Amino acid sequence: MNKIKELLDNRLKAFLLFTFLISWMIPLLFIVLNQKIYMPVLVLYMFIPMTVAMILQKKVYHEPIKDLGISWKINKWWFVAWLFPVILSIATFGISLLFTDVSFSPTMEGMFERLKDVLTPEQLKQMRELKIPFNPFLLGIIQALIAGVTVNAVAAFGEEFGWRGFLLKEFSHLNLWKASLIIGLIWGVWHAPIIMQGHNYSQHPFIGVFMMIIWCILLTPIMIYIRVKSKSVMTAAIFHGSLNASYSLAIMYVIGGNDLTIGLTGLAGFIALVLFNACILFDKTIYKTPLKELM
Repeated sequence: MNKIKELLDNRLKAFLLFTFLISWMIPLLFIVLNQKIYMPVLVLYMFIPMTVAMILQKKVYHEPIKDLGISWKINKWWFVAWLFPVILSIATFGISLLFTDVSFSPTMEGMFERLKDVLTPEQLKQMRELKIPFNPFLLGIIQALIAGVTVNAVAAFGEEFGWRGFLLKEFSHLNLWKASLIIGLIWGVWHAPIIMQGHNYSQHPFIGVFMMIIWCILLTPIMIYIRVKSKSVMTAAIFHGSLNASYSLAIMYVIGGNDLTIGLTGLAGFIALVLFNACILFDKTIYKTPLKELM
């Protein structure tokens, strides 16, 4: 009992232990059963950080949930969180076209080729035969914006309440860059079992683990920046939801390359994130000041 109490007294250690233990049991079970993880299971996986954080915050530490960034005061940063992922996806698309083995594909053959790993032949056939009354890229933007602020944001909140809520509070004594490095690393490692199952990097599942960690580290400063500016973890959920919803925009019209080079989670996405992270350097206050003074 003393060891349990000692564990629970360490908020960070307790959150990480229970989040990783419960989360990793799910893909481990699928690996043992030699089964592929499907989308409903991945959604369940996303809600584990939130569930652990809420139980610890409310039942163990008896502190208000709102202390972890729950605020519905809408400001301009909510719209930045909603729109920016689409801009990031479009920028990634443009960067991908600069690679020598990548070219523009107006028939979307490149995207269909990549979807072979995640869709059944029948589903892929239906997508190819689908008649869209107007530009698929424009439709993709509209769908991304709608899903990003609704159903995707709800699912993303399952992660963000843990990462940019509970975990950010634990590292709020650090500045933006230091907190982002640690939280991004933790976030990336948390993805490891599902990445090894083929999620995001179906062509390179093991190298993909390291790629995902790098991607999470590069993405985290932007997410924390918006989260701190908005003073609400809800913007992190909207950002995450819109990002997931706009993923296809980065690969829709490109052919060539592979999952390590093109797409949001490929090298093209890394380059886009580095460029956008560089823009944060113009706001010296936020990256030189402990985050708890800004939240």
